[in-house]
Amino acid sequence: MQLEIRKANKKDIVLIRNILNHEIENSTAVYDKTPKSLQEITVWLEQKQKTGFPVIVAVSENEILGYGSYGKFRPWEGFRYSVEHSIYVAFQHRGKGIGKKLLQELIKLAKNENYHSMIAGIDAANNKSIHFHEQFGFKKVGHIPEAGFKFGRWLDLVFMQLMLEEK
Repeated sequence: MQLEIRKANKKDIVLIRNILNHEIENSTAVYDKTPKSLQEITVWLEQKQKTGFPVIVAVSENEILGYGSYGKFRPWEGFRYSVEHSIYVAFQHRGKGIGKKLLQELIKLAKNENYHSMIAGIDAANNKSIHFHEQFGFKKVGHIPEAGFKFGRWLDLVFMQLMLEEK
């Protein structure tokens, strides 16, 4: 499979929305319960572009197989050197190395922008995502019991962090 990683554009909104809404409706990868409209995804993409944060897509044969982004970790100025990222791969394309390519590109972009650390918020039961992040050098730095509620149960949240600057 030929895979291209590129910046997202407005033509990608429908497929990005489809990937995200599948996760919202079927998983705890995101603690949201309400599927997103095309308008909401459009505003999200425009806001990311306006503030200079990347949204990238993995494309094969003109099909969006996954996407990734990062943004502010927290809104206060003291956190300006840390970013929090998200990666979503279409469920039918998992296990093909697409997430790895997306995360490699996000790490490269964050380093080029001189960010100090990258943070992932992961459902504590999502062992695949935790292991995936560990392969890139992310370390568990926090565990918040019952931080979220979805599908009729409390969910624990794990924070993982990758230091981007060489020491």
